[in-house]
Amino acid sequence: MKIFAIGDLHLSFNANKPMNIFGAGWENHYKRIEKNWRKNISYEDVVLIPGDISWAMRFQQAQVDLDWLEALPGKKICIKGNHDYWWDRPKKLNEYYKQIVFLQNTAYRIGEVAICGTRGWISPNTSSFTEEDSRIYERELMRLDLSLKAAKEAKEIWVMLHYPPTTQQEHTSSLIEKLTGYPVTKVIYGHLHDEISWGQSLRGVYDGITYELVSADYLQFDPLYLGEV
Repeated sequence: MKIFAIGDLHLSFNANKPMNIFGAGWENHYKRIEKNWRKNISYEDVVLIPGDISWAMRFQQAQVDLDWLEALPGKKICIKGNHDYWWDRPKKLNEYYKQIVFLQNTAYRIGEVAICGTRGWISPNTSSFTEEDSRIYERELMRLDLSLKAAKEAKEIWVMLHYPPTTQQEHTSSLIEKLTGYPVTKVIYGHLHDEISWGQSLRGVYDGITYELVSADYLQFDPLYLGEV
């Protein structure tokens, strides 16, 4: 079983949100995603999607986007992004779809690997960080802790975040400190959509954990192969 990852799909089949307003590279991006997806991913594989799946505001509006995702090969494991306003009651979502797992406050096992994750938030290292940001950040730390604890006896843990785990200037945060308390070997995240942020992002091995940036545009809309389990 192969595992891939791609974030920030930003689907909008039921909303007037053409992504090419963010640059020509986003022109018909969903067609490029589907072409690359079907070329490389089989129905036995798994794809990790760290948030910003649909621009829809409500689940009923997001269904056409989620149906499109459901029809693609493989099991999809998703977390919530900052634009996924339609995300409501993961239990209900998980009952509705068979090939999509909506992950929140828990873990998903793939053999000896446990997939954990949470949305995250802007880092406390950010100069504009406010008291409200602190409240949200602490809540996300609690959700990550619940997810990591749900991994139980897994030999290896892979973590999905939507937001980067820290700022581009500093490679430390309380979130990263929490990761080091568990057998985490890989962290994937998205959210970043410009070359400056990509260049400054935390990628590669840091304190024994491999960090991968998987924003769709950074990957040229081609899911990243992470490994085989």
